[in-house]
Amino acid sequence: MKKDRKVVFVGLSGGVDSAVSAALLKKGGYEVVGVFMRAWHPDFLPCTEEEERRDAMRVAARLDIPFLTFDFEKEYKKSVAEYMIREYRAGRTPNPDVMCNKEVKFGAFLRKALSMGADYVATGHYARKMETKKETEGASELLSGSPASLLLKGIDPAKDQSYFLWTLGQKQLAKIIFPIGHLKKAQVRALAEKFGLSVAEKKDSQGICFLGEVDLKNFLKHYLRPQKGEVLNKKGETIGWHEGAKFYTLGERHGFTITKKTATDGRYYVLGKDMRRNTITVSSDREFSERELLLRNTNWILRPKNEEYSAQVRYHGEFLSCTVKGNRIIFKKPVLAASGQSCVLYDRDICMGGGVIV
Repeated sequence: MKKDRKVVFVGLSGGVDSAVSAALLKKGGYEVVGVFMRAWHPDFLPCTEEEERRDAMRVAARLDIPFLTFDFEKEYKKSVAEYMIREYRAGRTPNPDVMCNKEVKFGAFLRKALSMGADYVATGHYARKMETKKETEGASELLSGSPASLLLKGIDPAKDQSYFLWTLGQKQLAKIIFPIGHLKKAQVRALAEKFGLSVAEKKDSQGICFLGEVDLKNFLKHYLRPQKGEVLNKKGETIGWHEGAKFYTLGERHGFTITKKTATDGRYYVLGKDMRRNTITVSSDREFSERELLLRNTNWILRPKNEEYSAQVRYHGEFLSCTVKGNRIIFKKPVLAASGQSCVLYDRDICMGGGVIV
């Protein structure tokens, strides 16, 4: 590879976002290498990986860039799939997409790319990076004393993926490019048309990073045995049944059966669960009691001060006003948050980092 230009290995998933990322980087003068990452897939589910790989190859051919395939099946299985199953077994609600980014895309992929001569890796994430060592208009006061790189929300609020990237550190951020974070989805699709990419109108991928659009409970039942239990109301009265407390997360509104319901009751959601007794508690009103969350495995891209911030306790969830004391997040109003999920802290558009809810 030529070293007079910066070399970027782009993770090509077969979708429009990564395809446009590669096109923009090539147009910007980088030497671009497309890389398809093989994931782990369980034998009992249909696999579309070869179809996705062919789409990625077509993009690379159209852009006239080299195309490689990296096999990360072991990494996906150990760090993402087995982690997710283990967390559900313990009664927690994990976020496998966070682990996918941490261990695979910006773990194994980044390390392998750099070892092969890459200067950077790039992905189609809707997020932005700001270099604070450079002069940034209107940001000198805000960024005083900040680390070298900051992670920011993507411009498109409907697509922003910074929530999944809170585990990134400075060494990783220094080697990452997010080419489409400053664009909205409609603009990305328009660029795909302009570049003549075959994936311009391809439907967005949904679901868990390595599974796609599958029913999570059906997947988990291959590894965790269903165990019928009681559904309780807030008074502790039995009003229905469920398939096992480990399969449910706080705030969930389906998957359990209510056998005793009055005409005035609204739709029920899971308010709590008892793993020892294998019960879940549901309610039709939204009276939360938790005002403080304790975090583990915290990672601060920008360390919080004694100020007011906002936090998300689930992807695309409400931004909730809060303050931070060590690894405790104190909210202005009560919240409902599941153990095992990620709590991510923001200062306006800046993602400061976060942790896993205890």
